[in-house]
Amino acid sequence: MRTTRRPRTLLIALGLAAAVTLAACQAPSPGTNGRPVMGTSNVTAAQMAGWFNSKGTGGSATVPVEQLAQNFLDEGTAEGVAGDLAFVQAMLETGLLRFSARMPRQNNNFSGIGAVDNGSGSAAFPTAELGVRAQIQHLRAYADPTVNVFTLNRPLVDPRFDLVGKGVAPGWGDFGGGVWASDPGYSSRIHQLYDGLLAWAAAHPA
Repeated sequence: MRTTRRPRTLLIALGLAAAVTLAACQAPSPGTNGRPVMGTSNVTAAQMAGWFNSKGTGGSATVPVEQLAQNFLDEGTAEGVAGDLAFVQAMLETGLLRFSARMPRQNNNFSGIGAVDNGSGSAAFPTAELGVRAQIQHLRAYADPTVNVFTLNRPLVDPRFDLVGKGVAPGWGDFGGGVWASDPGYSSRIHQLYDGLLAWAAAHPA
């Protein structure tokens, strides 16, 4: 029985189409509530640090950015929070680690915890690791309706954990407009930064 061979160009086109389809299935995409807060990371610490360094802002934390990125992945994994998205939130909150007078570098506060509207200060943490842990715990409080101090997997360090209505924001699309931040475009800015991180990581495989 004779078989018909497909032209090479058609095979290449079909292969590219399949690859694009597979990538689309694997890449996280926003739902009605945006990307979920709870979940796993899609990039490595090295890719997160590389993306940050590609911005060339000159910002820095109290630890090298590679270590900070790993802290986000470790703390995120411990609580079931997507650490790469939390890292992107930290970049938005700190202006790519340039910080501010109200939230200085030495506070190790990467998410504006305690920097409430009409206030003058923010929460401070003794190490970058604990600052990341507080942010992850705060995110889980917003996203997980079942969480309490006893079901956290690491000791509580978030000073505002008890003030959060548990489970009110399961997706990043639920933030902004007074939920985490007053900026109505907050969620969109998170997603735009994350899309940039994913694109950089795709171009720089681990």
